[in-house]
Amino acid sequence: MAKYQRILLKLSGEVLAGRESFGIDPDRVMALASDIAAVAGTGVQLGLVVGGGNFFRGVAAAARNLDRVTADHMGMLATVINALALQDALEKQGVKTRVMTAIEMHEVAEPYIRRRAIRHMEKGRIVVFAAGTSNPYFSTDTAAVLRALEIHADIMAKATRVDGVYDKDPLSNPDAVLYKEVSYLDVLAKAWRVMDASAVAMCRDNQLPVIVFNLNVPGNIMRMAMGETIGTMIH
Repeated sequence: MAKYQRILLKLSGEVLAGRESFGIDPDRVMALASDIAAVAGTGVQLGLVVGGGNFFRGVAAAARNLDRVTADHMGMLATVINALALQDALEKQGVKTRVMTAIEMHEVAEPYIRRRAIRHMEKGRIVVFAAGTSNPYFSTDTAAVLRALEIHADIMAKATRVDGVYDKDPLSNPDAVLYKEVSYLDVLAKAWRVMDASAVAMCRDNQLPVIVFNLNVPGNIMRMAMGETIGTMIH
């Protein structure tokens, strides 16, 4: 029995690149889709937000001289590419999926309408939210929190490359300490780079719990949905 009825799952774009530094690794996307489909099969309603770093960071050097608004719009379009790749992989797993974009592109995906998104999930469809909030200066973390609040998600799950929230970067500091629970204020005051400050502040102001967990451990998405103790809970 799943602990959560409705989950907003935030994925980084780099997850889709697998072992590559750029683009999409089809095997990695299919494996990820299989894990997500298994959770959807338990009856959990799922919304996904995916970043665009696997494409946009690859051209970041060229983007340095761009206007910030232009660069952010490029990043939003990268998230649409990833959302379409995820949709294709999920539907090959037999899961009905809808991509909804904050920037209208009717030939590619549905425009984001909150009530329609909720209805899709109530009908058992996975909804992939793309193009951020359509506004520059907002990260995909902030977009994920906003969508989680709008669809009344029980929790936002942030999938990362590490086991949770540490006191320092565990990839470069073997003695880093993993926390099982932290408060929103801890994350803000200690400037832990879990999410950007505006996203954390939105969670705090609206009492949206966030679980940070390692996506590279097979079965972790299911464990998270079932309420097993993994990663770090921010509340």
